Parts: sequence; C-alpha cells; structure tokens
Amino acid sequence: MEDRFRSFAEFWPFYLREHARAATRAVHVVGTWVALAVLVVGIVNGPWWLVLLAPVIGYGCAWVSHFFIERNRPATFTYPTWSLLGDLRLAWLAATGRLGAELRRHGLG
Repeated sequence: MEDRFRSFAEFWPFYLREHARAATRAVHVVGTWVALAVLVVGIVNGPWWLVLLAPVIGYGCAWVSHFFIERNRPATFTYPTWSLLGDLRLAWLAATGRLGAELRRHGLG
C-alpha cells in the first residue's frame, strides 16, 4: 500500500484536522506529557516497568479521545511514526503557547 503522505509536512495538516476538537487535543497533550514524565522517571529511577507503562498511558489517552470525543480512527493505526511525531509537536506547541496560531494557520480555530 502506497503512503498517502510523503513527508511529515504533508501529514501535519491532516493530523490537525483529525484533532479538531479542543477536548481531543487536551487529552492528547496531557497524555503525552504524562507518558514522557513516566518514561523519564522509569529510565532514571526505575522501576523498569514504568518504561513499558509510558506508551500505554500516551496511546491510551489518545485512543480514548479519538473513540469517545473526536469519533474517528486514530492516525496511529495508519501512520504510527508520523502520529507519534504529531503528538509530540502538538504537546510542544501547546506548552509553548503557539498551538492557537498553528491551528489558525491551517484554518482550524
């Protein structure tokens, strides 16, 4: 199967449209930051199983928000790497106060 997107730059507007509802984005951002914190704690201090728990937290939050808030299919199933990069970029833009401008730039919000 040929990929629909040839680059992350092409994928990013699609990613944003798939996260159109503010509640979906909020759950993603919280899930991403909590997963990153758990991952770092697991690597630095242990116990080792925290490293395994981190993706469960991150993807769990994301998938729940897609199924129950956005009511669409998570992009992770089709574009796992770009979806992860999208989650990280979304969390970073939200944390730095630049998400609103990015959404407007893509005609969302």
